[in-house]
This record gives sequence, structure tokens and C-alpha cells, in this order.
Amino acid sequence: MVNLKINGTAIQVEDETTILEAAKKVNIKIPTLCYNPDLPAWASCGICIVRTAGPGSPRMARACSTPVAEGMDVITHDAELIAVRRSVVELILSNHPNDCLQCPRNGSCELQTLAAEFGIREVPFKKVLNGLPIDDSNPAIILNPEKCIRCGRCVKVCQEVQNVWALEFLGRGIKGRIAPAADAPLGESPCIKCGQCAAHCPVGAIYERDDTPKVWAALQNPDMHTVVQIAPAVRVALAEEFGLPPGTVFTKKIYAALRRLGFNTVFDTNFSADLTIMEEGTELVKRLTQGGDIPLITSCCPAWVDYLEKYYADMIPNFSTAKSPMQMMGAMIKAYWAGKAGVNPDTVYSVAVMPCTAKKWETRRNDDMKSAGHGDDVDISITTRELARMIKQAGIEILKLNDEEADNPLGPYTGAGTIFGVTGGVMEAAVRSAYFLVTQKELADVNFKPVRGMDGVKEAEVDFNNGTRIRIAVAHQMGNIAAVLDKIRLAKAAGKEPPYHFVEVMACRGGCIAGGGQPYGCTDEVRAQRTRGIYQDDEKSQYRCSHQNPFIQQVYKEFLGEPNGHKAHELLHTKYVERPLYLK
Repeated sequence: MVNLKINGTAIQVEDETTILEAAKKVNIKIPTLCYNPDLPAWASCGICIVRTAGPGSPRMARACSTPVAEGMDVITHDAELIAVRRSVVELILSNHPNDCLQCPRNGSCELQTLAAEFGIREVPFKKVLNGLPIDDSNPAIILNPEKCIRCGRCVKVCQEVQNVWALEFLGRGIKGRIAPAADAPLGESPCIKCGQCAAHCPVGAIYERDDTPKVWAALQNPDMHTVVQIAPAVRVALAEEFGLPPGTVFTKKIYAALRRLGFNTVFDTNFSADLTIMEEGTELVKRLTQGGDIPLITSCCPAWVDYLEKYYADMIPNFSTAKSPMQMMGAMIKAYWAGKAGVNPDTVYSVAVMPCTAKKWETRRNDDMKSAGHGDDVDISITTRELARMIKQAGIEILKLNDEEADNPLGPYTGAGTIFGVTGGVMEAAVRSAYFLVTQKELADVNFKPVRGMDGVKEAEVDFNNGTRIRIAVAHQMGNIAAVLDKIRLAKAAGKEPPYHFVEVMACRGGCIAGGGQPYGCTDEVRAQRTRGIYQDDEKSQYRCSHQNPFIQQVYKEFLGEPNGHKAHELLHTKYVERPLYLK
């Protein structure tokens, strides 16, 4: 432990704590811009500067990256420090456009907030803009380098957290900017569309492609029957956009708000998550009992699919052919529900509300995404943030709405469907139903806790009590994936038994609850709150295993036949191909 003073208050903290972290313990906010708790501090902006030897001392340090020391006397705020910070913000503003009213981050911009806190009304420095064009070559992410403040967050998260290396710094000084290597368009780079760069950008330099105008057009078209689905993670994050704490579950108010927006039919992706478990779980059992490439690797996350096709194409045979829940729902809406409801499938406009920016790309990933035969199975995917904007634009006071239910039969879901939103959730849901598929018995305790938590890689063994033991691994945050996949590769190269039978991968830290399209400001504390909301939704469910969902049983009986059967493969499964890192 280290003893120090902060603004005259004695405090004791653990060794290697930074000044910024220590100040938080005594409820002192030191302003930051380049700092983000998800990323290693690298002291780029200088706004967090503090004195480290008492009042009037000329010794200054950057609080985000400076560890505390025994006897340190820290001053976090005085007239000179405030003036220095103000000058830093003014210098950044001198190289930044003033189009706040048209910016997608208006109202949630960290630079805008700092400028307001420092009362900046005029900038004493000459305005210098570089006239850089917007890069809209990517189907999910828009890059506006003119607004880049060179904080480095996007580069750090892309390289050091996600291990994708689609972004880097180009140029120097005032001409510095972020862009893909060799100044390639973002759409031709190794980008996997995960959106973590956009989620971590403090300003409007990177943001999701706004598809809400297309949704509004469909809602206003009397010849269209609009159908919407919401993903598991949306229900524990949308409330943040309306002032409620992270993790607040208000699913039934979301259903109500969607109907107020004008959607004709409201379904829930949790239902098709149950469907995914039936298909993927059956696929696993078949590979284990009838032969096939092991381990089976999950395929729900489109950013992970893109990553595997680019970086680990040799492992495509191990990839589950099951589509993601979003795409399964899209196929079922147009191929099954439309006929059952007496709706012309050619008039159906299918919208998905997802926590993920990569879902925008997934809707057009290959021709398998048109399996129902009526155009794209999912016509458009929007993020949680986009849905929040639509609700606000429509003047809907969502918190005052009465609860409503999703429509049948593609709405009701089990707890297994809802836990798809967190890391380990797909694996836990699969274990619950795989146990039944193998033993024809229900698990006494469906809570499989070894796969829960924020460890980057989690390993466990499932004992089915009939001589069958399944080794599993769960990895989240793309930078953690290589350790698992390389372990599999090495075993394969040596002709040894694979280290795992089943592997779950999610591209984003914490899983979909922290996807690139979720409300801004996600930290591990927020992830924990959203995760608790997911498990609470699971625990209160009438059914907690996918195979128990009576509506899942109904669609197989009425339409699909059996899991992994001919019709199921036509509609609910896909294929993969090797993709180059850079398009030519």
C-alpha cells in the first residue's frame, strides 16, 4: 500500500495505482480525453495534467499514466492547471470542425462536453482544417478523419485489444490522422466491422452507418408489412439512452415502443437463439457421434466470422454451419411466418435491432442470406443507438408505456435464448440442451457457471454422467482468440487429439452486451451491470432450455421437420470462404 495526499486529503491505495485512479477513490474527477479504462493509458492529450509535489510546485505529471508514490502530494486543480487544460482543449478545437449540430456524436461527444465544462466560447488560435474526405467504403463503419483528435483510442482498441490492425496513424503533427495501412479505404482493409473503434472514439471521427432513413421509409410505405426483431443484448442497454441504469431490463416496453413506431409485427431474436441452439447443438452431437471436424466452433458473431475467414481460413471446416439467430429469424419470417399469417412475403420488410455494427454487413454476407427466396432475409440491421434515436424522433416516452408482449409464434423465448447476449452464454445454452439431446434427461441445475465471467479465455469440462465428457473453451475480445485457435492448430499439426470439443467465440469484450452498436461509455462496470440484467432475465423465464420452448417445438413440427434436416439446412445454415486481408 502507498500513502499519499490528494488536494490535502490523506489516502492509502495499492501500489501501481495511477494518480487518476487514486483521485477517483476520493471522489475527485480529473478531466481526460485520450484515456479509456478499456485501454492502456498512453498520455496522448495532456488534459489530465496534475502537480505532484504540492501547491505551487513546477513538477507536473499526466495522471492517467503516472503511478502513485509514497509520500506524494498531488494537486489536481488550481488556476494554472485549469488554464493549461483549457489551452489544450482550445488547441484541439482549432484543428476540429465546428459542425456539432450535424455531427452523429452531438450530445454524446467527449470533446464537446469538455469545451462546455471549460466554458470555451471562442478559440484564440487560427483554425486549421485539412479538408480530408469521409470514407464510407465500409458497409458498417463510417470514417471521418477530419474530426480525428489523434487520441489514439481507435488504433489502440483495433490493434491491442482486437488484434485486427485495420487502423493506424498516418502523417505527423497537425497533419496526423488515423486510417487503414497504406491509406487504403476502410472497406478494403482487414476491418471486421466489430465497431469497437466507433464505441471507443470520443468524438465523431468513427461512427456506425445510419440506416434509420431506410427504416422510416419502410414504416411510411403502406404497401410494406414491417416486421422487427430485437437481439438479447438490446434489452439490457437501451434503457441507458433514456436515463435508466445499465442492465435495466425493459423488454416489454421496447415491444410497445416498436409498435408505436409503426411496426406491424414484433418478434424477438431470443426465439431464434433458441432455434440456433437446436441446430448447433444437434450439429455438435452429430459430429461427436457420427464423425466430423472437432472442435465445433460457434458462428453467431459476424465480426468473428469475418475474422476467421481472413485470418484462420484453414479452420473453416470446424466452423458451425448454423446461421446467427438474426439470420435464422429473417429466414423464418419470410419462409414460414408470412405464409402462416397470410402476408405476401414479397411485401415483408424485415428489420433487426442489434447491439452490433457487423450485423449490417452480415445481412449481405453471401447468397445464403437470401434463403427464403424473397430478397434479403433481413432487409436492414440497425444498432441499439439507432433505435434510441428513432424512439426519440418519434416523441415516444418509452418509460411511460404499458408493457406489451411479442407476437407469436416467433416471439416467446427461453432463458437460454436471452443469455446469448453475454460471453459464455451460447456455450451455457448449448450445454443445457446438448445434455438433454445426449441423455434424454434434463439437467438438475441449468446454471453452468464455469463459462461465466470476464476472463478472456475460460476452459471447462462437461460430464454428461453417461461416460461422455466434453471439453469446452470460451473466448471473447478478439485479441484473446489466437491463444485458443493456435492451441487447436498445434494439436492438429502434431496429429494429437484436439484440446476441445466445442468452442465459443465473441468478438467484443463481455460479448454482445458491449457490442459496437451499444450505448457509448461502456466499461467493465457497465458490462457487469448489463450481464446481471441478462442473467436476471434468464432466471425469471418460465423455460430455461431451448428445447423446452413450445413454439420451437411447434415450428419443427409444422415446418422444419427435424433439427439439421433438409429444410433446416436450406434455411438455417450457411457456408464460408477464405477472404483476403486487403481487397484489391
